[in-house]
Amino acid sequence: MTAVLSDESIHAAVIEAGRITAEAMKAGRKLMVCGNGGSAADSQHLVAEFVSRLTVDRPALRAIALTTDTSILTAIGNDYSYDNVFERQIEALGLEGDVLLAISTSGNSKNCVKALTLARTMGIHTVSYTGNGGGTMKALSDINVIVPSNTTMNIQESHLALEHIFCMIVERFYFGADFGNKPQQLAE
Repeated sequence: MTAVLSDESIHAAVIEAGRITAEAMKAGRKLMVCGNGGSAADSQHLVAEFVSRLTVDRPALRAIALTTDTSILTAIGNDYSYDNVFERQIEALGLEGDVLLAISTSGNSKNCVKALTLARTMGIHTVSYTGNGGGTMKALSDINVIVPSNTTMNIQESHLALEHIFCMIVERFYFGADFGNKPQQLAE
């Protein structure tokens, strides 16, 4: 976490990802998020922050986790391959100007690689949260947030903090620079 906190390239990447995502949402587009294992849980967690709220009440923001529909995941896994579970959903749901955030500690998850590859051909902005130097996903992403570690749990811990910061940044770009700075009552 100390290395992440002191890495200006990570800060710049998260801010740029937030700006692009807010602009996409303002234009009626959406954020799609994918990952495997702990990164799948992060995908769902992050999307919940966008659709519900992070810290203060605000309108819902358009986001979807590609990790949650077991019927879709198992049908694609059975009929095609598990490598295609996110790519196929991008094909069905993705629109030019959307944002795809792919999360992978290794940066080499085949299903994330395939989703990023297709997204780029469709004019979808691509963002990756990785570790291990970025892996294959690095070259497929417009914006890379690469945690400087090879230890999965440390990468995941950093990803979670950076995902919350990403959501806050999107809120600020979307609702204004002062958003979240004024005391607001939270719903019970």
